[in-house]
Parts: sequence; C-alpha cells; structure tokens
Amino acid sequence: MIEPLLALLKQRRPAPAIDVLAPAWSRPLLARMAQVRHAIDLPIGHGALALAERWRLGRPLRGQYRQAIVLPGSWKSALIPLFARIRTRTGFVRELRYGVLNDTRRLDKRALPMTVQRFAALGLDPGAPLPTDLRPRLQCDPAAMAGTLAALGLDGRAQRVLVLCVGAEYGPAKRWPAQHFAAVARHYRAQGWQVWLLGSAKDAPATAAVNAAADDGCVDLAGRTNLGQACDLIAAADLVVSNDSGLMHVAAALGRPLVAVYGSSDPGFTPPLSDRARVLSLDLPCSPCFERECPLGHLRCLNDLAPAQVLAAAAELLA
Repeated sequence: MIEPLLALLKQRRPAPAIDVLAPAWSRPLLARMAQVRHAIDLPIGHGALALAERWRLGRPLRGQYRQAIVLPGSWKSALIPLFARIRTRTGFVRELRYGVLNDTRRLDKRALPMTVQRFAALGLDPGAPLPTDLRPRLQCDPAAMAGTLAALGLDGRAQRVLVLCVGAEYGPAKRWPAQHFAAVARHYRAQGWQVWLLGSAKDAPATAAVNAAADDGCVDLAGRTNLGQACDLIAAADLVVSNDSGLMHVAAALGRPLVAVYGSSDPGFTPPLSDRARVLSLDLPCSPCFERECPLGHLRCLNDLAPAQVLAAAAELLA
C-alpha cells in the first residue's frame, strides 16, 4: 500500500532518495518497488516500546534526510525520526503525537476511506487532491522468477497456472472454505491447468485440506517459499484466487488476473487495486464484522459464496 505514495514523492520532487524503515520481512516487497533506494530493517516487534533500541537506530540517521513520513499511527513509531533529528516529520495526529511529529495532519476517514489513499495523502500538501490512479505496482524480475521455478521444480510454461492463496493471517473469518477452493482447483485441473497452493507454514493445514479435497492434484507449496519466491510464483500465474490477504495485494500489484474473496473484512477499505481484479462479497447484513471468527457461528459470508461465483468472475477476467 505504500508504493503509490513513493511514486507520488518521485513525481513531485526531482530525483529524491527514498529509504524505507520497516520490518525485515518486508524487504522482498521493497526490492520490487522501483522508488526505494535502501531498505532499513526495523528489528523491534509489534507493540514493543524498546526506547533504547529506537534511540540506537535513530542516531546514525542524523543529517541524512529532509523529511520522514510516519505511516503507522502509534506514538512510538514516530520516535526514530525524532531521535534522527529529521527536520520535517509528517503523519496523522493520533495518540497525542504533537511534538514527536511537527507536520501533523487530521485524518478524515470519510474523505479517505482506503488505506492507500491515507498513505498517499501524506505525500501531498494538506488538502491537495489525490491522484486518480493509486494502483500499487510491483516489479517482476524474469531471472528471479526463473530461478524460483527451477528451485521448486516447477514449470510455468508447459501448462497454464492457477495460484490459490488459501490462508489469511487474521483468522478463520477471512478464509474461504477448503472445499470451495478445491472445487475451483478441480475445475481448472480438468482443463489441463496446474494448480499451485501458496501460503506460509501456518497455512499448511489449510492447503493440505484443499489438496486432499482436490484429489491431491495440486502442488502444495505452503511453507516451502519465502515472500520473494511467493511473489515470483504469483507473477508466473495466469489466474489467482485469494482470500483477503497480503498475497492478494501482491497479485493485484503484479497485475495478475485476480478473484478476491471477502468475508469478515471490508473490500471498501483495503480492496485489490487493479483493473484485472474482481472482488466477491455477499454483503450480508452482519458483514463486515471485522472479527477473526464468526460471532454468529455460521460464517455464511464465506460458506454461502459458491465456487460457481468465483468461476464466473474468473471466466470474465480470462475472456
């Protein structure tokens, strides 16, 4: 979601050097953003104050930057730019961040309903209109893709490839049922496609359930790839079907044909921003509830979203 902000900064200022301070796991994504000069690892866990560590990280950055744009909303996330003595420290007013930030903005959630809009707005003067195109874009390195395919013993050329992203870190209320994913897999397998199942090691039970329901006809890659390799595999796909997850946004940013399935979350807040994406949501009266598990116990928002609906959306995309 930060890539449109970076593109906007590059457009507004002649050849600025942009470095990004972020958790180390995000490096493969930052490496695929053309605007990023350096990624600086943030070795502090979510929620930790770690005041001394933030001081240690901020001091070597002194004198290197004119502006820091602080995207997280917490008070402690603004400390490193303060310790680095960066002249302009921009961010939304939250958690009484006066002083640690000196270029504060008020967030109008109705005017800026989407995360990508909120990030991009911090790269503009207050009140300036947003660009009409805020689609994130990631680069694909063909050599890296070929290396990933070879390392995993895959061939993305002999057959068309369907990638299923069956996990969702947030919880079960974001996960389309395994039998529904399996029905989609069987449909494309019958047409001669390969089906790759992507996810982290935590998603292995979910991918195993999909593969079993699909008569073991899929390539189960859960836990076998790092984030960079997952990006390469998605870039090689002819079609991606995904829950609302990080990999869904990767598929959109790589411009792959994408069907995105939404349950407890709101597609209006963090939609896949791509002309080649289709969002499916039943828009039930109880959704979006934003819960990790269905508070009513029926999970109709996902159980009742039939594989036929996904197949119809995919057929429209592929046509």
